[in-house]
Amino acid sequence: MQRLGDEDLRRELALHTDKYQINMMYAHWVNGTHKRRAVFEAYFRRLPFGNGFAVFAGLERITQYIADLRFTEEDIRYLSEQEENYDPAFLEELLQFHFQGSLHSMKEGALVFPDEPLIRVEGTIMEAQLVETAILNFMNYQTLIATKASRIKQVAPEDTLLEFGTRRAQEADAAVWGARAAFVGGFHATSNMLAGKRFGIPTKGTHAHSWVQSFPSEQEAFDAYARVMPDNVTLLVDTFDTLRSGVPHAIQTAKMLEAQGKRMNGIRLDSGDLAYLSRKAREMLDEAGLDYVKIVASNDLDENTIMNLKSQGAAIDTWGVGTQLITAADQPSLGGVYKLVEIEAPNGEMIPTIKISSNPEKVSTPGKKEVYRIIGQNGKALADYISFADEPAPRSGVRLKLFNPLHPYMRKNVERYEALRMLEPIVVNGFQVYTLPGLDEIRRYHQEQLDLFWPEYLRKLNPEVFRVNLSELLWDRKQQLIAEHMITDVE
Repeated sequence: MQRLGDEDLRRELALHTDKYQINMMYAHWVNGTHKRRAVFEAYFRRLPFGNGFAVFAGLERITQYIADLRFTEEDIRYLSEQEENYDPAFLEELLQFHFQGSLHSMKEGALVFPDEPLIRVEGTIMEAQLVETAILNFMNYQTLIATKASRIKQVAPEDTLLEFGTRRAQEADAAVWGARAAFVGGFHATSNMLAGKRFGIPTKGTHAHSWVQSFPSEQEAFDAYARVMPDNVTLLVDTFDTLRSGVPHAIQTAKMLEAQGKRMNGIRLDSGDLAYLSRKAREMLDEAGLDYVKIVASNDLDENTIMNLKSQGAAIDTWGVGTQLITAADQPSLGGVYKLVEIEAPNGEMIPTIKISSNPEKVSTPGKKEVYRIIGQNGKALADYISFADEPAPRSGVRLKLFNPLHPYMRKNVERYEALRMLEPIVVNGFQVYTLPGLDEIRRYHQEQLDLFWPEYLRKLNPEVFRVNLSELLWDRKQQLIAEHMITDVE
């Protein structure tokens, strides 16, 4: 069997979709409606982890996917074998397929909130339907991990954060793209070498317990490691006994390095009472004149354990976070959705559409929309404002009414503000018009986004709810469509 390279794998994603997407495309094709123009929007309904915000990520992979989206001969052969018995003419059309629509998106690193469009897809109903599954797959996972990473960063803002999750991730793609999402969210390095190579993320690593176990003694293991990499020594000190064996032996190795004019970087704790052990290890290192040696901790850490360890006075400088981050263990799915918001009528007019549900939070907001971040005169975000795309953009000096879409009596008027348009054109009529930024630029943008918000919105526990408001025109249209589609019982 021929081995596929990275470029080949990127081009093998046309069938990275749910079967019902292909079936709907086929039904539209048979009915002659597959060329109807449509607008879909992707968003989520509830913030993950009880957080006050989410961090948008996944755009780079989505953009690559859109650019490379093609059906191969093998794809078509596979589709021809399906029980639906697709018409060969339909399959031939798929063989010629490439995305010719438009895509608008939040920028990676943006702080985002429930029920606002993160991605907008415009095109024929057939092509907009095809990309749904992959877009949600990439957006949901990477946004979830970036949010978790940023949440961890909030409780350890001055410390070094290392992503150590590869061996616990759900396969290679999750490990690599999860490492990237963690970097977007504020982590400083990853242990994953492929992520480092592919994205330019700094890589960090120490050694395993097996290194120590493979030598006659712990001291010999530490000294051998230091001789090989004298400028990059962090020693794992809990293989046998952290305070009676590991730290004393690490101190001897550090003294050996000092005699060579070198400095040991740190020690790593991977088990036990991390708060107690780190304090005692810090005392021992300082008494030995090794105040420059850092203490690294790992072992199923997350924002909760890190915050608790800090409250106990843990003397830890660097946190290696693995399983809890890369799997988003306390909430393994973002739950983002992709909904039709506008469709072309037979006369060519674009008509807003709505989804009604007995669950109020699942009622969609109709129409092609824009999102604006409203910044007050103090430089802080007041609200996100959602309007129809063809409405005039909010501008300072023109009174803007901000009201809660669930509780309209909760309202506020502002006149002096800046309105930042949040959705960027990425692909227009099949052509990429957006230059994907480097990760350092994305991280800077994420920090700029954080700086726009008061701490009350960013805190880990019981964050203040940030306003997401609809324009009056959009609100009125939504209420009108709800009324039109509701079935009233008549006695």
